[in-house]
Amino acid sequence: MSDETSAWPDLPLASWSATCETLHRWTQIVGKVRMALTPLVNHWWNVTLYVTARGLSTSPIPCDSGSRCFEIVFDFLAHRLVIEASDGRTETLALAPISVRDFYRELMERLRRLGIVAHIWTMPNEIENAVPFDRDTAHAHYDPVYAERFFRALLQSDRVMKGFRARFLGKVSPVHFFWGSFDLAVTRFSGRLAPPPKGSTPNVASWVMAEAYSHEVSSCGFWPGNGGYGRAAYYVYAYPEPAAYGKTKLRTAEAFYDETLGQFILPYDAVRRASDPDALLLGFLQETYAAAADLGHWDRAALERPG
Repeated sequence: MSDETSAWPDLPLASWSATCETLHRWTQIVGKVRMALTPLVNHWWNVTLYVTARGLSTSPIPCDSGSRCFEIVFDFLAHRLVIEASDGRTETLALAPISVRDFYRELMERLRRLGIVAHIWTMPNEIENAVPFDRDTAHAHYDPVYAERFFRALLQSDRVMKGFRARFLGKVSPVHFFWGSFDLAVTRFSGRLAPPPKGSTPNVASWVMAEAYSHEVSSCGFWPGNGGYGRAAYYVYAYPEPAAYGKTKLRTAEAFYDETLGQFILPYDAVRRASDPDALLLGFLQETYAAAADLGHWDRAALERPG
């Protein structure tokens, strides 16, 4: 089986970093359309994208005061962006090596053809030294081979993370794709409030981060190569981080705590090469969550599904 069709394909960042950077910005444009037209849901769950059988989707977005809705889908198999409206009309845009500026213009033009008006802030979020979408001609890469590999890695990660999510009875997020940080994530909550986070995030207001981290969490996810580690990897962190969390001894031999990131890391390559990728990944997610919950004194008996 080739890496293009493998369930767990090879995804070296060096081979697709330019496509990754371009896609990061394209998903932000689409995600901001959803954000502009939907009401705020706690922790910004209203802005995310979702893994589908062909790529990433906004899910239905209301327009025209609710009389219509539409959905935007990144199809990484046919390599096209599809906009489908509930009145039956459809617009498409080829996913090809075009600049962020041209992608932004083409998307907005196709929305206008469908009678959809969405005003978005054109400055990228969570990206250092960002250039507004409508002026960015530097990022114009799209490798269909690696776009499909990225999608297949998301597909498997989404599946396993949904199994992990099902074990929790307390408040838990969907498994969803955050376009700001360009990662797939699922977050469990203890039920207790958390202090506002310190520090700053590029082009993100402090109140935005305060909404995201208003409550105590254990969060896990998948980076396709970005995120500060420099390689595709799974991560887990706790906020606020309990004392001695980073010193937890893990049974997952390939995993480690990255002091710079403040997160546990399991390289994607270790998972895809494992004889049982699901078991390795689930074991990592479970033991890092358990450490956060135990050290943070969560009521695990009330929050977890027995067995």
